[in-house]
Amino acid sequence: MLLIFSYHHWTGKNLLRQQSDQNSYRALYNAPYAIVSHNTDDDPVFNYANRTALSVFEMDWPEFTSLPSRKSAEPVVLAERERLMARVSKYGFIDDYRGVRISSTGKHFMIEDATVWNIVDARGKYYGQAAVFYKWSAIYYNKLQN
Repeated sequence: MLLIFSYHHWTGKNLLRQQSDQNSYRALYNAPYAIVSHNTDDDPVFNYANRTALSVFEMDWPEFTSLPSRKSAEPVVLAERERLMARVSKYGFIDDYRGVRISSTGKHFMIEDATVWNIVDARGKYYGQAAVFYKWSAIYYNKLQN
């Protein structure tokens, strides 16, 4: 599986934290941490989310895999997101990402200590980017009354 191969290629670490009796596809989908990826379109669209990520983003598979990845972030932080993607493209991965994301119900949450990496095969062909995050927390905004 390209997500597992690419993660190890760039980081030297295993994406699956523990050995499992399940096959790697099932173990990745059932992992207790969030894993997502998007394709190579000019406006990249998510093409994978494991069970944890679907829960965090409050979406089902068809909904998530039709979402342009930029729409998972607040518009005010899109410039920051673009800088992140450029950094990942240049270095292959980063392991210090922190940012605000939005669920389908409009809930904001902070992702911390995420690793974002380029998805490549053994020949270096590029397939998109992926992210794994182990920590997230709800953000509550106070609305000012007029």
